[in-house]
Amino acid sequence: MPFASADAPERARRVRLMIFDVDGVLTDGRLWFGPGGEALKVFHSLDGHGIKMLCASGVRVALLSGRRSDAVAARAAELGIEHVLQGAEPKLGHYEALVAELGLRPEQTGYMGDELVDLPVLARCGLACTVVEAPAEVRSRAHFVPGASAGAGAAREACEFVMRSQGTFSRALEGYLA
Repeated sequence: MPFASADAPERARRVRLMIFDVDGVLTDGRLWFGPGGEALKVFHSLDGHGIKMLCASGVRVALLSGRRSDAVAARAAELGIEHVLQGAEPKLGHYEALVAELGLRPEQTGYMGDELVDLPVLARCGLACTVVEAPAEVRSRAHFVPGASAGAGAAREACEFVMRSQGTFSRALEGYLA
């Protein structure tokens, strides 16, 4: 069952940039390696379509990952995600640089991360989101926790939460019903 703090909808209304961690958010968190040592990742189409809908609603999307992966770059390109920060450790400095580059204030950003290393960004952004599998220390600091699992629709729920809070979801839905 999803969790949203009392102020989560108001925080979501201010979001102009939604940033997602990759491993444990857009994937189920398991690390797969091919025979040549290459990282393999599985992404869910529900999350991808949610990101596309969020972008179409006018909210920018970025990826912020501590790891590097060609699969992440390929998926981001497929989804039209312009800002892809990989090998970004510590994450807070990269987050702050991106926010400054885009001329935004922290309260205009949302972040979805799942691990202790994400806490500095979760504490700084306007809308802190995490996944149900995240450690209690992370979940307790989140404004929104979707009911779906990491890599299986959690990011989609976060996208829809932002869109519903901003009043853009019904317009997106109408486009499919027309």
